[in-house]
Amino acid sequence: MGLFEIFFIAVGLAMDAFAASVCKGLSMKADKGRLAKALVIALLFGAFQAVMPLLGYFLGSQFSSFVEPVDHWIAFVLLSIIGGKMIWDAVRGSDGDSESDESKPGSSFNVLELVGLAVATSIDAFIVGCSFAFMNVNIIAAVIIIGLVTFALSILGVVLGSHFGTRYNKVASIVGGVVLVLIGVKTLLDHLGILSL
Repeated sequence: MGLFEIFFIAVGLAMDAFAASVCKGLSMKADKGRLAKALVIALLFGAFQAVMPLLGYFLGSQFSSFVEPVDHWIAFVLLSIIGGKMIWDAVRGSDGDSESDESKPGSSFNVLELVGLAVATSIDAFIVGCSFAFMNVNIIAAVIIIGLVTFALSILGVVLGSHFGTRYNKVASIVGGVVLVLIGVKTLLDHLGILSL
């Protein structure tokens, strides 16, 4: 498998991370701290997206039979919980302008939540890594490309999301939460064979 093919696999794998980054960006203010937050999000998403295929490559032949039957359920549950929490926080915390910035919906920067998102959006990469173990793939090159593509698309996602979501914080958080839940539902339906896109 050539670098060109790996690049397109990387873009495909990064799409969920890109969508999740847009959702996080939607509820961010366009302030000086936005770039630092975007970098943290991109580093987390890129790191998990790179590590998962590496794990799949080395452990896939032994553990893929355990992970593959439930990977879609794991992604669905994690994305639904995180998306549901975004919606709940947005609906619950909207009493007007008297709130502090930290209590506004979506404005918190929860690293555990980001790790959950990174795991949920990178589970497919583990399965791809399992398949790499049985193909002629330069795993180091693949991991670097997948990580860098995800990193770049995640930064782009946060910037785009924050640009469009600054004025509509509550609505943006609700929309972002709904999108994350829908990504989880789509992942579940895809793997169950109900939806084929």
